[in-house]
Amino acid sequence: VSPGCRGAPGRFAYKLLHDLFANYSSALRPVEDTDRALNVTLKVTLAQIIDMDERNQVLTSYLWVRQTWLDAHLTWDKDEYGGIDSIRIPSSYVWRPDIILYNNADEHFGGSMETNVVLRSDGHIMWDSPAITKSSCKVDVSYFPFDGQQCRLTFGSWTYNGNQIDLRNQLDTGDLTDFVENVEWEVLGMPATRNVITYGCCSEPYPDVTYTLLLRRRASFYIFNLLLPCIMVSFLAPLGFYLPADSGEKVSLGVTVLLALTVFQLLVAESMPPSESVPLIGEPSGAQRRALCRGWGQGLARGGSRAPPVGCGTPPAGDAGGAGESPGEGQVGTEVRGCPWDHCLCHHDALLRNVGYIAGCFRRHRANQRRTGEWKKVAKVMDRFFMWVFFLMVFLMSVLVLGNAA
Repeated sequence: VSPGCRGAPGRFAYKLLHDLFANYSSALRPVEDTDRALNVTLKVTLAQIIDMDERNQVLTSYLWVRQTWLDAHLTWDKDEYGGIDSIRIPSSYVWRPDIILYNNADEHFGGSMETNVVLRSDGHIMWDSPAITKSSCKVDVSYFPFDGQQCRLTFGSWTYNGNQIDLRNQLDTGDLTDFVENVEWEVLGMPATRNVITYGCCSEPYPDVTYTLLLRRRASFYIFNLLLPCIMVSFLAPLGFYLPADSGEKVSLGVTVLLALTVFQLLVAESMPPSESVPLIGEPSGAQRRALCRGWGQGLARGGSRAPPVGCGTPPAGDAGGAGESPGEGQVGTEVRGCPWDHCLCHHDALLRNVGYIAGCFRRHRANQRRTGEWKKVAKVMDRFFMWVFFLMVFLMSVLVLGNAA
């Protein structure tokens, strides 16, 4: 059995480590010709989406970052060292490219973990490092909760330009084989592109690799906990159009529905970024509020137009007698006692006046009832009109939201 198959003795590993780093410096770029660029290959594996903070527009993700490059100063003949083809040593022993996340949003700006590197006999170094990153992500919530987001992760060297480090992506997409599914976001893809940008500060080009994380929100939670309750509350709004104008409960019902819709809008606003991009889901509720306000105004007007309680007024002067007596009672009694019963009609004029007064009261009462009925018919017509306006606006806004979301 060859030494390479049964494992090399420990002394060869110690000797190899001593010989490799006897005159080695990790501060200089490991190339034989300083005029040539060092090729660095980058591969990013998305392990988990930890959090998407829409309000602060920060994506927290767990990544595995693999960097490979060739160190011309760290090569050996494996036959001279007991067949050792690769060793694993701390990453601080070797030169490492300063590849960082350009759009980092972490206040501490932490880097990758100090993990070991795999060093091969031909000088190739592979550095796998896990990292929890916080990256800035422009969040558009116009179609919430049916929205999708595109979050970019841009990696590049901070100090080395394209003439010193040629950064390239190993794959055309990020690795999603070990991705842990997120309960809120669905990952549609993670394409990778290489860009070469010349910044205003420097004349040299700076290459970078940008991974675009394509996310789509899982809307089931928001449908059952936000949309359905909001729709159920919205169905209470048309009931206000069916209440009679003189019921006195139209304004109370409208205010209750408005408060319920406001609570749901506050729940949405707590998680949304404070920007001009307002979710379209808020537009139907705004239309409902405008229609409700018009309906309430009409309800107030209709409530004020209700006829006052009918008052017959007071009898004409001189027709009322004392307390407990009918009009003209004392006078008629006196005249009757002074006139013969067979031809005395002294009380006839007073009786006619009282009968005319009572008939006038009934006529005014019936006229007021007719006017009240007419106003109720007008209120009912206006209720139906604003109800159809309400339904039309809700339908149009719902179609607009669903159409834009699709």
